[in-house]
Amino acid sequence: MIRFLSCIACALVVSTTGFSKSPVPTELKPWDKGALEFETGMLWKVGGDTTFNYRIIPFIVSWRTPEWFGFHFRNGSALIVRQKFSAMANFIETGSENRYLGFSGGGVIEWWNPSATWSVFGSGGGGVGWIDSQDAPGGQGQDFTLNWYTQLGVSHTLTDKWSVNASAMFQHMSNGGQTNPNPGLDALGVLIGVRRSF
Repeated sequence: MIRFLSCIACALVVSTTGFSKSPVPTELKPWDKGALEFETGMLWKVGGDTTFNYRIIPFIVSWRTPEWFGFHFRNGSALIVRQKFSAMANFIETGSENRYLGFSGGGVIEWWNPSATWSVFGSGGGGVGWIDSQDAPGGQGQDFTLNWYTQLGVSHTLTDKWSVNASAMFQHMSNGGQTNPNPGLDALGVLIGVRRSF
């Protein structure tokens, strides 16, 4: 009888130590997931050799990878780095050309508050693109262009999947000296965006 009760006691201990329990799922933070992002706004010419007064409406779709590496602090805040890949379709409202299609890649550094409800981010990168050059004096010298950008903004989390952001963006576009003259374009403006995490 003692042996029988001992077996029952052992079975109860084993069953309460986790062998039959499912693990409690860990709550994923925004940086633990990839995110698809859409941004638009307005960019104005602030420099470059072009004589045209450019005004650009960008449409940018980006993929932010999950955290690449980072620092997680005791109070719950985090400083993390992700990668970002973007496709952009720019409508040139004023200027020599009409449209620009480009691709870029770069990095994003994000600081998140302890409750992971908002962040401050900065990003930068570069890539290539195609513009409908018009052979106009002061306009872009050829269709193939190089681009690079920097961006600084804030993001606010609405739900576990959706967030919104606002940012300032600087974008440079030129052909890297492949034509002479090479009228590069520097543009600065503001963007608003929405992001969905997966």
